[in-house]
Amino acid sequence: MAAGGGGGKADEFGPHPVKDQLPAVDFCVSSSPPWPEAIILGFQHYLVMLGTTVIIPSIVVPLMGGGDVQKAKVINTSLFVAGINTLLQTLLGTRLPVVIGSSYAFIVPTISIALSRRFSYIIDPDERFEVTMRYIQGALIISSLFACIIGFFGFWRIFGRFLSPLAAVPLVILTGLGLYERGFPQVAKCIETGLPALIILVFLSQYVPHLLKSKCAIFERFAVLFSVAIVWVYAEILTAAGAYDHKSPTTQFSCRTDRSGLIRAAPWISVPYPLQWGTPYFEAGDAFAMMAAAFVAIIESTGTFIAAARFGSATHIPPSILSRGAGWQGIGILLDGLFGTASGSTASVENAGLLGLTRVGSRRVIQISAGFMLFFSVLGKFGALLASIPLPIMAALYCVLFAYVASAGLGFLQFCNLNSFRSKFILGFSIFMGLSVPQYFNEYLLISGYGPVHTHSSWFNNIMQVIFSSPATVAIFVAFFLDSTHSYGHSSIHHDSGRHWWEKFRNFNTDTRSEEFYSLPFKLNRFFPSF
Repeated sequence: MAAGGGGGKADEFGPHPVKDQLPAVDFCVSSSPPWPEAIILGFQHYLVMLGTTVIIPSIVVPLMGGGDVQKAKVINTSLFVAGINTLLQTLLGTRLPVVIGSSYAFIVPTISIALSRRFSYIIDPDERFEVTMRYIQGALIISSLFACIIGFFGFWRIFGRFLSPLAAVPLVILTGLGLYERGFPQVAKCIETGLPALIILVFLSQYVPHLLKSKCAIFERFAVLFSVAIVWVYAEILTAAGAYDHKSPTTQFSCRTDRSGLIRAAPWISVPYPLQWGTPYFEAGDAFAMMAAAFVAIIESTGTFIAAARFGSATHIPPSILSRGAGWQGIGILLDGLFGTASGSTASVENAGLLGLTRVGSRRVIQISAGFMLFFSVLGKFGALLASIPLPIMAALYCVLFAYVASAGLGFLQFCNLNSFRSKFILGFSIFMGLSVPQYFNEYLLISGYGPVHTHSSWFNNIMQVIFSSPATVAIFVAFFLDSTHSYGHSSIHHDSGRHWWEKFRNFNTDTRSEEFYSLPFKLNRFFPSF
């Protein structure tokens, strides 16, 4: 039927239909591509998670007194534990296709421990590193108990039941967008390699498939591998040609392919094991700060879980499954403390973005990537070779992958009433404060050397710094509070916030699709129906 006066069809001007599950995904959570393709995709996920795994030890290990040997060992340990935690999360946790890796949330308390005056009497750097690591381990072990209680005792399920699409939008958006400093600012540290990597990735993944008009999704699926390989070879040529011989140490570290020190320092074969650094030391102040970091890591993981469920074409996560995932993340932090990774765990944002880029949200692919983590952590030299990829190349990947996670958050706007001024205020204010408050806290720390909360209790200062320097955490605090209190009792709020769309997922058994995506294997739901 023609529209009045327009000559077109009436439905051309109608809104797009709301979708509980994301369409156009090639493989969902419970399906899998053929084994050869799944293995290559798993390796690609392993490659993507390497950046954060290398960056965090590169920051904290030198402050602890360690050198290249200790850094290489911590990286191998982090990879090994990440492989175990990823398998646990995909098998027994949320069952979503998420990689569990190192978290930036733990950097502040870790640095605080590393720079503590209690180690001033230790002259030998190796001894200082081991003693510092033991204190970090103790704090991580205590904080893991806090995370396990939040998850396994159902406290996070309460949060999940009251979470609406309107409040979830700022959380998921800033889970990706809040990491903008890890993107182009890091690319610009070596623009001659970082910018080509970014351009090639966008061209291969977004333009080449349409130019070739091929049904085979090679470039969409493996654009990351092609981009890294091309630019890494280019960076090797520049290094060998002496392009950076007379540059500053900072430029050489960012651009050269032979400045990481990992290949030389890494052992050929090494199997990480619990308490390899010695017996952990426990300090109450350190534990409180780490608890705050664990809490922030759970919040950021929640945003990643929601995005991964979307890119895996799964239904929204039932609150009980969200709480189960938080509990197993606590187990992951416990393993971090026992093995000594110098950082806690969280769901990897970049790997969730890779699900969107490849349109493959398969759980099996992520489990294969966990196998690569375990394999290359034991074969130290081979793992170190890949870990030595210049960080600006990895940052170029983040520019695209973090953006995909932010776009998943924008996708939940379809469930909300965007013509409501209440919705406009909550969305705009929470996103703005989620960016503005952490910027203030981080700038203050950078200029003054301490955060804006500067009391005589360093553990309290660290708690405030950890919480309010996390964009996703600030955003969900503001959005969740406003959505729960603003115009409370008004008849239109329920629909404006999109709560009616997620009501059918509040209980595990309400929607039959939950069984397909989130049910435990081997009929374990009979013993653990929902934590």
